[in-house]
Amino acid sequence: QTDTNGPSADWRRRVQQTRDAGSLAQKVFATDERPIILYDGICNLCNGGVNFMLDWDSPNEERGNFRFAALQSDVGNALLERSGRRADDVSSIILATKDGNTYSKSDAILRIGQGLGRGTVLNPAAPIVATLASVMVPGFLRDGVYDLIADNRYNLLGKSDQCRLQDDRFDERFVGELVLRNQVVVD
Repeated sequence: QTDTNGPSADWRRRVQQTRDAGSLAQKVFATDERPIILYDGICNLCNGGVNFMLDWDSPNEERGNFRFAALQSDVGNALLERSGRRADDVSSIILATKDGNTYSKSDAILRIGQGLGRGTVLNPAAPIVATLASVMVPGFLRDGVYDLIADNRYNLLGKSDQCRLQDDRFDERFVGELVLRNQVVVD
């Protein structure tokens, strides 16, 4: 008989969830290698950032450089777990890449900036400014400013009752509600 409670069962559950998260993370990059920006889906400031990205991330091309998923979505949870974070961690923007690297806080913002603006008036300014900032401004200062804004984001612009609504024009840019299957505790 298998113990369904206690430390042993918790450990088996966590191992299975990690396997499921890794499997789901692989699936989202299987046919599309573009990095995924994980954002707080109920944060109005964060949703404004997503709208900005949709407007300025290669708008003259069929596809942009980035895809999006709410931190609260299945894909967001899986990519958080793949990066060693808790699935319910909504404290920072995350940039997740196919190769398994993840960037958070100001590092994520600046890496996004480096890929922004192709085909717009932001090119080449945005990539140059982002690169210079990442080299010239120490990480602890960048992250300090990021944390100040992130910690007060709901006070600044509020929050929504639900994650951002899908827009048919950008369907292929959003990933998120893929169902994690087979979350059975391994004996």
